[in-house]
Amino acid sequence: MSNSNTTDFTNPSTFTLLGISGLEVAHVWLSIPFCTMYIIAILGNFAILLIVKIEPSLHGPMYYFLCMLAIADLVLTTSTVPKMLAIFWFNSREIDFSACLTQIYFIGCFSLMESGIIVAMGFDRYVAICHPLRHSTILKIPVVAKMGLAVVLRSGMLVLPYPFLLRQWRYCRTNIIPEPFCAHISVLKLACGDTQVSSYYGLFVLLCVMGLDGIFITVSYIQILRAIFSLPTKDARLKTFGTCVSHLCVILTFYIPGLFSSLTYRFGKNVPLHVHVLIGNMNLLVPPMLHPIIYGVRTKEIRDRLLRFITHKE
Repeated sequence: MSNSNTTDFTNPSTFTLLGISGLEVAHVWLSIPFCTMYIIAILGNFAILLIVKIEPSLHGPMYYFLCMLAIADLVLTTSTVPKMLAIFWFNSREIDFSACLTQIYFIGCFSLMESGIIVAMGFDRYVAICHPLRHSTILKIPVVAKMGLAVVLRSGMLVLPYPFLLRQWRYCRTNIIPEPFCAHISVLKLACGDTQVSSYYGLFVLLCVMGLDGIFITVSYIQILRAIFSLPTKDARLKTFGTCVSHLCVILTFYIPGLFSSLTYRFGKNVPLHVHVLIGNMNLLVPPMLHPIIYGVRTKEIRDRLLRFITHKE
C-alpha cells in the first residue's frame, strides 16, 4: 500500500478507510457511543418488528409502514457500522473495491427508501385525519403493499447508476478515504478526469427525491392542519394532532441531520475534516436509533404491548 498515493490505476483492488481522520488516537473511545447507538438501533427496530408481528391489533397500514422503516434502518446501519467498529477496534482499514461500491449502493438506496417510507406514512396520516371514514377502504393491504413496492423500486433504480458510474472512472490520485465508510462523494473525489456525469446525477437524485418528498410531506401536513383547526374543540384538536407527533418527530430526525450535514459539507469550508466526518456518521446512526424510541414512547399500543411482553418474560 506504500505506493497507493501515486500509482495510476483504473480500478483499485482496495480502498483504505481512515476512520475519523484526525481523531485516530481516540478511535477506541469513539467506538463506545457508536457501538451503543448501533445496539440500541438493532434492538429497538427488531422489537418494533416483533411487536407488530405478534400483536393482531397492530396489523394496520401505519404499523406496516413502520415495519418497512425499521427494516430500512436495520439494513442502513448494518451496512456501515460493523466496518466502522472493525476500524476502531482492529485497525481493519482496507475494503475491497467492489465491497466499497456495494456499500455506497446500500447507503444511497436505503436512505432514499427511508425518505419514501416517511412520505407514505405522511399519506397514511393525511387519510386518517382528513378522510377517517374512508381510511380502511383507501389504504387496503394490497394498496399498502404496492406503495411499499413502489418505494423500493424507486430507490433501487435511482441509486443503481452510482456504482456503475464510479466503476468506469480512472483513479490516479489516491485510494485513501478519510472516513470510516464509503460515501459516494468521497469516492468520486478520488477519480481523475471529468466526473461531472456522476456529480450531476447525484445532485439530480438528491434534489428530485428529497425535494419531491419534502413537497409531498408539506402538502400532506397543510391539509392535515386545515382539518385539525376545523375541529370544534381544543381537546379534539390536541388529540388529533397527537396522532401525528410521532411521524413529525421521525421527519425531523431524518431530514434535519441530513440537511445540516449537507450544508456543513458545502458551506463549512473552515470546519475541520473530522467534524464533517462525525456529522456524516451521526446522520447514519442517530435516525435509526431514535425511530423505534419515538414510536415506542409515543405510541400507546406499542408501549403497552412491549410492557406486557417484558412482564410476561419476567
